[in-house]
Amino acid sequence: MARVLLINPVVREEDDPRHIPYGISQLAALADQAGHLVQILDANAWRPDDGDLKAVMQADNWDVVGVGGITTTYGYTKKIMQYAKQYSPRSLRVLGGGILTSIPQDMMRLISEVDLGVVGEGFVTFPEILEKIALDDLDFSKTLGVIYRDRTGNNCLTPPRPLIPNLDVLPYPAWDMLPMDIYLRNSALIYSEEAFSAKKRMDVNGSFGCPFICRFCFHLGLAGDLQYQDPNNPAADVVFTYNRENRVHSPKYIVQMVKHMRDKYGTDFVIFFDENLLAMNAATHNTWLPEICRLWIEAGLQPQCVRDGVPHDPEHCHGVHWGGTSHAAHANPEILRLMHGAGCSQLVYGYESFSKRVLKNVGKGSTPETNKRSLRVTMEAGIRPIPNQIMGFPDDWFDSLIDCVEAWEEMGIQVKPFFATPYPGSEWFNKYKDRILAQYDGSLDAFLTDLGDATKITAVICENFNAVELLGLRELMVARDIKRIREYQTVWEAQHGQPQFGDVRWEGAKRRLV
Repeated sequence: MARVLLINPVVREEDDPRHIPYGISQLAALADQAGHLVQILDANAWRPDDGDLKAVMQADNWDVVGVGGITTTYGYTKKIMQYAKQYSPRSLRVLGGGILTSIPQDMMRLISEVDLGVVGEGFVTFPEILEKIALDDLDFSKTLGVIYRDRTGNNCLTPPRPLIPNLDVLPYPAWDMLPMDIYLRNSALIYSEEAFSAKKRMDVNGSFGCPFICRFCFHLGLAGDLQYQDPNNPAADVVFTYNRENRVHSPKYIVQMVKHMRDKYGTDFVIFFDENLLAMNAATHNTWLPEICRLWIEAGLQPQCVRDGVPHDPEHCHGVHWGGTSHAAHANPEILRLMHGAGCSQLVYGYESFSKRVLKNVGKGSTPETNKRSLRVTMEAGIRPIPNQIMGFPDDWFDSLIDCVEAWEEMGIQVKPFFATPYPGSEWFNKYKDRILAQYDGSLDAFLTDLGDATKITAVICENFNAVELLGLRELMVARDIKRIREYQTVWEAQHGQPQFGDVRWEGAKRRLV
């Protein structure tokens, strides 16, 4: 039996804690099932000061201090590990999640306090680690899917851990170990009327994977994309490929979990964390979402306002509304109507751009036409589409930005684009790594510390615009000021001449494919 402290790092310091830490609480449930003594310090919910962090490290004789998260938590995670070494010196310090999986060799070098890293999926690996610790066995050379330090201090990457084939064997997250009151009072989200009026929103994860190859995106070992440069070389690193292994929870598992959430916590709205609901439905030959919708209604989770065809009234509506993410190319009226009938009120669409050239280079699998059509058919189905865009792609130029503004005008939508950010684990991080590090005086640590949620400029990978230009051009785009965008294009061309990017040649104002 091991004494385990799991810490959920602060995700967005500038925002309230809104999303329940699904993965780490599921690992806590697995450890608890195995008979270990587990506690979660949800730093994202509590926002403890440094004194509180130190006190927690000293509160027990922890055998394990474990942290998991995404790359944007790098700075906070580094601090946690430093405190753990100082104030809980006997504990084994374990790091997992996307922050470690994306660049395991680099992360072990950058955070020297980490003893052991979990690479890829941890559902089998983490319980094995705890079992070895309980037996006082710290030899991890035969443990699949980890990176550890040998006696000489060298990093050793063990062979990869296979993904579990059946997600339904996983327990529900250990919600009782979390400060649920904090998350529930931050339930409202400005995505739809139903989400904004939610009083007890919770989150679920119905699937892992996505069949598309978006070059700015990362999957981090949960979708069959994680490969090793050399499985037989412990000094080698990981690579991310176009391989995909898309896995879903059964509709029965999902609906039973949501029913449990409603019965225990009074849940009235659910956000699906899934990377792409409609794409995953397509991966199951269009059977997954229809069955979820059927069972949702059968279980009595269909919202009353939808059932009765009346406007939503949060004071009297019972049932569970829901929303998630989608893909424009898979939006079709039939499935959208089914989803709305079961209570789906919103879908976030990653449109990214309305430029044919940019969308082709991104690898999104969509076109300006499918983007426009998806918004129309989603609204017609009674679901609110949330348009999401990015600017600063490698081949963005004035024409692609104007394409976006003109599309917004045509569709009648307002968008404030995010900035293209080359997160570790994405194809573009590897492709532009030298350019990224050059912007931070060669320091990967500085880049990771600067990473945010793409609302601010970090490393620029656009071949034609710098950070100042991207910030200014975004303001002009939001203001629909095509006139001034074109005026700056004249200035830019006088200074730089022809734009630089892959498969398009420019001759004056005319474009033609090479």
